[in-house]
Amino acid sequence: MAAGGSTQQRRREMAAASAAAISGAGRCRLSKIGATRRPPPARVRVAVRLRPFVDGTAGASDPPCVRGMDSCSLEIANWRNHQETLKYQFDAFYGERSTQQDIYAGSVQPILRHLLEGQNASVLAYGPTGAVFSTLFPGKTHTMLGSPEQPGVIPRALMDLLQLTREEGAEGRPWALSVTMSYLEIYQEKVLDLLDPASGDLVIREDCRGNILIPGLSQKPISSFADFERHFLPASRNRTVGATRLNQRSSRSHAVLLVKVDQRERLAPFRQREGKLYLIDLAGSEDNRRTGNKGLRLKESGAINTSLFVLGKVVDALNQGLPRVPYRDSKLTRLLQDSLGGSAHSILIANIAPERRFYLDTVSALNFAARSKEVINRPFTNESLQPHALGPVKLSQKELLGPPEAKRARGPEEEEIGSPEPMAAPASASQKLSPLQKLSSMDPAMLERLLSLDRLLASQGSQGAPLLSTPKRERMVLMKTVEEKDLEIERLKTKQKELEAKMLAQKAEEKENHCPTMLRPLSHRTVTGAKPLKKAVVMPLQLIQEQAASPNAEIHILKNKGRKRKLESLDALEPEEKAEDCWELQISPELLAHGRQKILDLLNEGSARDLRSLQRIGPKKAQLIVGWRELHGPFSQVEDLERVEGITGKQMESFLKANILGLAAGQRCGAS
Repeated sequence: MAAGGSTQQRRREMAAASAAAISGAGRCRLSKIGATRRPPPARVRVAVRLRPFVDGTAGASDPPCVRGMDSCSLEIANWRNHQETLKYQFDAFYGERSTQQDIYAGSVQPILRHLLEGQNASVLAYGPTGAVFSTLFPGKTHTMLGSPEQPGVIPRALMDLLQLTREEGAEGRPWALSVTMSYLEIYQEKVLDLLDPASGDLVIREDCRGNILIPGLSQKPISSFADFERHFLPASRNRTVGATRLNQRSSRSHAVLLVKVDQRERLAPFRQREGKLYLIDLAGSEDNRRTGNKGLRLKESGAINTSLFVLGKVVDALNQGLPRVPYRDSKLTRLLQDSLGGSAHSILIANIAPERRFYLDTVSALNFAARSKEVINRPFTNESLQPHALGPVKLSQKELLGPPEAKRARGPEEEEIGSPEPMAAPASASQKLSPLQKLSSMDPAMLERLLSLDRLLASQGSQGAPLLSTPKRERMVLMKTVEEKDLEIERLKTKQKELEAKMLAQKAEEKENHCPTMLRPLSHRTVTGAKPLKKAVVMPLQLIQEQAASPNAEIHILKNKGRKRKLESLDALEPEEKAEDCWELQISPELLAHGRQKILDLLNEGSARDLRSLQRIGPKKAQLIVGWRELHGPFSQVEDLERVEGITGKQMESFLKANILGLAAGQRCGAS
């Protein structure tokens, strides 16, 4: 009975295993199909490097706080309970005796092959300032740059990458490769070009495809390692460094080396690829109590710590799946947008120290590395067609002409079922053209692109009908649309001609009657200069009636002469003169003489305050008139006012017009 139960249990386990295998195969097929739609995920790989003690040996009074367990894990003492340890698991762990070659071959070298596939890659060196004491002990900068005896990640990666590009871009290979480099630093939230320090602060942009760009950044082509050293070594001396208590040459900025690999296919379909390699040496987070930073060093450390804090926020937002990732809160995270949560194969090398005095910095670095390990990137191939692959294509006459009239007379069923007939040349120039000919006349650029793409698909051996071989029904719809547009254009042209003829008839009628009944067209109107405005003085009704009753008095009013129509001289006047409204000012000579005399008395006897009561006389001109009168005596006539400095002839004319009318009117009002 027990044997039978065990047999049945064994059968159930085998059935479950086979079902799991079938579902697993199905999932593999689905992931392979979905890979074309969405790039497969690639987790950020994290490696931890432990430097040796500063004095070379660990004393009994200061035992190490970090101990490696194997090639991928380590443990560190728990500061809450010294009897316990905290264990961390990473992709790689390099102990105190690891060399530069071990780190490069184990973590960095495997990602270089992705550049030749048109994908991006990033290498980041992270760690606190206490993780390096001098150039004799490995830290972030030592890991990336190294020394002449022990080259770091950057020289080793460039040497191997240039060798790969020479091999893949040799004659006879399908791809032609070229390599360019750029070198920059982020110093106090300023992006500075180390290859061209005089360029100033650069801006970070993002194109329509989501790629991060830096307009104005220098790009130097390199074909050998000697070319790389010729550009890189002088630029490295431009990087900002400073002395602190923990490091005599502490990096005061984040350095980024950008290497681009461009690939162009030599044969059809002439594809092109672009892969980017970011080699980033991050400045270390600093505790100003230990570094003793003051002044400029304190400001630099504040900018460094702020950017690293934003970097931690970006990692946390990516791990939590927040809708907003704060890339734009810092220039560093904006530049690393492709490396963290983007489309790059990223490797983070965290540098830690074994001393207990750096325990808090070490725990902080390990926690950041553990969180970064959970970030998911989605690398994809940056591939496109070269511009000359879609060049203009000239259309032949057979491609532009449609089928003959006999073929068009056939029904749609016969057209779709029957075999295609060869296209015949047109018998005459009046023969109708196909909709392809009309479309080419409307938008030739779009038609050339469609034909180029059609031929490109045909050259690749794509199955199915060409793009422009549309069924007859679709061609008929296109023809109908084009004909409707042509009819609409003809209708608008006819309407425009009718309006022009109507306008000409109205113009001729106006010339015959000498009486314009409507406004002239804008194209025939003449623009004249603006006429000066003339002011009218409003007088009391009683004064006007008294003046009208007096037989010898002239009323000074404004008369509209243009509105009078004299029938006797209608033929003698020009049309323009009749249509013009001209206003004439008529003033009594007695009032004019009295006004001039009153102004003259006021100029000779009045004070500066009295002069200000006149029109167009302000405080400054009043003082000038009084000063001139004291020097040269009284005015003999009103026109002598032009001799006063600062009063021009135009001002004098406007002064007389404004004041004579006002004084004359005031006198009439007072007399009444």
